[in-house]
Amino acid sequence: MDLTVPEYAYMFGFLQADGHLYQGAGQKGRLSVELNARDIDLLREFQKLTPYYSSVRERTRSTNFIETAHSAVWSLCALEARTRVNELGLPYGRKSKSVAPPTGEFSSRDYLRGPIDADGSVGHTNKGTPFISLTTASTAIGTYLCFYAWQITGVDRHSRRNQRDGVYNITYVGKAARSLTEHLYYSNRLSLKRKQSAADSVAAWVRPAGRKPGPERIQWTSDKDRILLSAPTIDDACAELGHSRNACRARLTKLLEGTVPLPN
Repeated sequence: MDLTVPEYAYMFGFLQADGHLYQGAGQKGRLSVELNARDIDLLREFQKLTPYYSSVRERTRSTNFIETAHSAVWSLCALEARTRVNELGLPYGRKSKSVAPPTGEFSSRDYLRGPIDADGSVGHTNKGTPFISLTTASTAIGTYLCFYAWQITGVDRHSRRNQRDGVYNITYVGKAARSLTEHLYYSNRLSLKRKQSAADSVAAWVRPAGRKPGPERIQWTSDKDRILLSAPTIDDACAELGHSRNACRARLTKLLEGTVPLPN
């Protein structure tokens, strides 16, 4: 599993979100992924990528949410394979908060497509606006997505756990969603077919005629932050920076509340 290879980077990101490593007695154990049966093709791709014996089977059972759930399960028991994914950063047992992006070199956009396929959403709102989102309990993955997406879209997001269930809900909409989706779901790469279809629709989105674009995204820098902090009034800062009062006030609030770091 060389994470510089797009297929393996995606597979590992997906496993961190939806995979499970079970530790048995001695050297026993297994790696498994269970998905809705409609996504069985992805599990068969994982099977092809793995140079060890593994199985893909279907099953039907009752759950708390549906009387009859039809799912597909990919299972891999080889110790060498389990050791490799564990060393890369997939822990045994509960993992939702502890997983993090790999520490070595890896294909970033393919890796991020994995957790978004597993635990995210891609599509359009009821009003037709495109969006792409990720729900994760991992601080490291949430922070990395915000940093990476900022490089692609220029949109500054700061991941925060919601109060209800303690997870991060990170969402991009409109032009930013289109740019990020087009970047992550580029052509002829491994992904869930239904997510790829939704991503293709988002990438083709054009702002409807007559709809005004949102406010221009500002690339805040240390120099701009220093001007904002040192200006006698907010109006003086707006005049010197050339940005709106609302934008300057919002940035100043973040700086004073510690939501973003102060400039050196």
